[in-house]
Amino acid sequence: MENKKILIIEDEEAIADLIDYGLKKEGFNTKVANNGEDGLKFGNEFNPDLILLDLMLPDISGFDVCRKITQTKNIPIIMLTAKSDITDKILGLEFGADDYITKPFDIREVIARIKSIFRRMVQTNNEIEEKNEDVIQFEDIKIFEIERLVNKNNECIELTPKEYELLLLLCKNRGRVFSRAQLLDSVWGYEYVGDTRTVDIHIQRLRKKLELNDLIQTVFGVGYKLIK
Repeated sequence: MENKKILIIEDEEAIADLIDYGLKKEGFNTKVANNGEDGLKFGNEFNPDLILLDLMLPDISGFDVCRKITQTKNIPIIMLTAKSDITDKILGLEFGADDYITKPFDIREVIARIKSIFRRMVQTNNEIEEKNEDVIQFEDIKIFEIERLVNKNNECIELTPKEYELLLLLCKNRGRVFSRAQLLDSVWGYEYVGDTRTVDIHIQRLRKKLELNDLIQTVFGVGYKLIK
């Protein structure tokens, strides 16, 4: 989490200094704004990864600062408030804050909340990447592995199970040349002895259904490959 940038919008100098010092010790890159206008300005210039935002500011309400920031940026915000009124906390969350901490607080709690948010962000990004890995795109074709569906130009293409598995194998190994025996072994699941026309027929069907005549290439004397 080192080098993560955190903007502190807090008008009480002693509190701002305490937070600034504690976060710097943890390896965070910090910047302090003592009012709402500077907070909005630094939000654009400093480009923080997270914002600590005091609810009671001398010029603009922390609610308004939160609302303006979340209208244009997707930045996690932790509200700092001296009020224990649950209404203020709910309002902060409704305006786009991710969490809130009531004053007085222990700096260790602030650091723990920040680290927790960053951990959740990493976990969410990993889940998105894993989900995206389940969709393979090639030209105008999308293969949805979990659903075992194939779309071309957003239209579902009906493939037999073996046609689908053959296409999936070729798409995952673009540019690699497969012999007919290798394709039979990988897709049909057995060492083939005899006629290889089964592969040829399935390749012809894929070419026709998906209009891949120029993309699934015949390597004469060997087999087939899907061009990169």
